[in-house]
Amino acid sequence: MKNYFLPFAKASLILVYLVIFAGAAVRMTGSGMGCPDWPKCFGYYIPPTDVEVLQWQPDRQYEKGQMIIHDDSLWKAKEDFTTTSEYNEVHWEKYTKHDYAEFNPNHTWTEYINRLCGALAGLACLAMAIASFSYWKERKSITLASWLVVALMVFQAWLGAVVVYSVLNPIKITVHMVMALVIVAIIISIIHACRCRNEEIRKYHSSFKTILIVSLIFTLVQTVLGTQVREFIDEKIQAGIGNEHLWLNMPNIEFYIHRSFSFLILAVNIYLFYTNRKYNLGFDKMKWVMILLILEVFTGVLMNYLHFPFGSQTAHLVLASILFGVQFKLILEARKCYYCGRSSED
Repeated sequence: MKNYFLPFAKASLILVYLVIFAGAAVRMTGSGMGCPDWPKCFGYYIPPTDVEVLQWQPDRQYEKGQMIIHDDSLWKAKEDFTTTSEYNEVHWEKYTKHDYAEFNPNHTWTEYINRLCGALAGLACLAMAIASFSYWKERKSITLASWLVVALMVFQAWLGAVVVYSVLNPIKITVHMVMALVIVAIIISIIHACRCRNEEIRKYHSSFKTILIVSLIFTLVQTVLGTQVREFIDEKIQAGIGNEHLWLNMPNIEFYIHRSFSFLILAVNIYLFYTNRKYNLGFDKMKWVMILLILEVFTGVLMNYLHFPFGSQTAHLVLASILFGVQFKLILEARKCYYCGRSSED
């Protein structure tokens, strides 16, 4: 079983990133309420593609929990039954989790695919956790961390339901995003723990790891600031401003902080890149940090000056998530290097 653990762990990491990508697409397209209930979608395991399915129809069989949109509200069937020639409220109960009652097939299927990706990632994490029992005798921390990932995936699923029931409360969305990054960090830690003995020893530099940690914190703060900017844009859209050219007209203070903070992040990582090259520390992933940062700045410029071209928002968030993962992996490598360096000095 041990031979399967690392492939399962890598698959889990890839699929969690796929969920982040799908979630970013949901955010970009405004599809978060495409499925107004959870875990089903309008009471169906496979959601409808046509609004007629959600309209009351005579002589039609309904199953318990299936929904219709009636009088601008969601109603769900109390039990399995077949309609007669007239609508009868006896068979229906009003959906009370929220008052959102709209159907957009594109939004519905975008959100549904996001949920399918989440379910697939959850299964991969469960497989990883089961396989982790092969490490129980020699490295219990790997097994415990693997099952922590499963617990956090369950929490994420519950939090996803909370986000829907809150009609996309911005704070809950931000927590949902941060928790995804926490899961990424734990899985990367697990993979690192399985492979660290095979990694080459890197040179010790006293301040490199500390500044790496600062850089990672900056990235996390910047990601949260980005969600606040997106919240501002959502408010513009909800106010009926559909023209992308006007979304950042008179932006909020978070936008200016987000934009200015990017220069500080870039400066810190340029210093890390320079230090790594100057002292030949051997952290090859620093070049990927710089590439990701350049792409991140580029997509930010696209959104600001070219008025949110298609895909730019999704790319911006996904790149930030990948950057977080690479920086966290660098910290793990520097931590190992730190202990090697300290032991050689003693």
